[in-house]
Amino acid sequence: MFKLSRRALLAAAASIPLMAGAASAEGLISIIVNDPANPYWFTEGEVARATAEELGYEANVSAHRGDTNTESNLIDAAITNGARAIILDPANADGSVGVVRRATEAGIPVFLVNAEINEAGIAIAQLVSNNAQGAALGAVTWQELVGDDARYVEFFGNPSDNNAATRSNGYNTVLGQYPGLEKVAEEVANWDRTQGYNRMQSIMQAHDQIDAVISGNDEMALGAIAALKEAGRLEGTIIGGFDGSPDAVEAIKAGELAYSVLQPVAVFSREAVIQADYYINNGEPMVDQEKQLFDCLLITPENVDNYTAPFTLSE
Repeated sequence: MFKLSRRALLAAAASIPLMAGAASAEGLISIIVNDPANPYWFTEGEVARATAEELGYEANVSAHRGDTNTESNLIDAAITNGARAIILDPANADGSVGVVRRATEAGIPVFLVNAEINEAGIAIAQLVSNNAQGAALGAVTWQELVGDDARYVEFFGNPSDNNAATRSNGYNTVLGQYPGLEKVAEEVANWDRTQGYNRMQSIMQAHDQIDAVISGNDEMALGAIAALKEAGRLEGTIIGGFDGSPDAVEAIKAGELAYSVLQPVAVFSREAVIQADYYINNGEPMVDQEKQLFDCLLITPENVDNYTAPFTLSE
């Protein structure tokens, strides 16, 4: 699996002006994301759209909101509209395999972003955050802040998304080394702030002592923060997030969120379109490896002022 370092990420982000073929590009690039109501997926779609337009293509952004039937209809629309390429954040690791195959068989190259599917050799590329690296990075930081003894809660993302299990496994690999860390609850909140809020309320009713929360994404963490604050139990509770969203950055500045693991979505969304353009112009992948990992970064109170744009942390 191909892995991009921070140096490579920065180089990729700056590479569009150097791309050949942009002046002669034409046609549609169809971009399908999960739910643009979430700032992470909104940024994913907007960066891909802006990059496609900069390279000379028409671009449209649509959303399946985690529904494989909607995703299937959007893929059919892209095929009908004669898209030159599809940039897809798949709805389901297993359930999206068929639609990727259908587009590929129709002669449309598919570039997956953010989430993988459970079959290789169908998409041209799968560009995702290095979730295992990011989870370890977050868990080590979280443990240093929390200490060796604590009662804590974990929030788990959508089980149909492989990222949820990868992050949880990364957390548990690190935190399992500390027997004094007691996980009193693990709740599925499907990447959603409202569900994080509701689950946290229920957990507080069942447990008088909660010292910390580690979350699979920022939205669930922000929901937990809202519930803890409402109950007067936020002070002294260590909470860690994952994504690096603008709202998470504000929570870090406010002293409510300890850190967030930033996913370089602004980088790999742009890179996916660059690779799609290369494939359209050359008939072969720009990168030999289908699965490409992009390392995550850590946002803390010490470097939060280096957050210069959504999901972008400067040197």
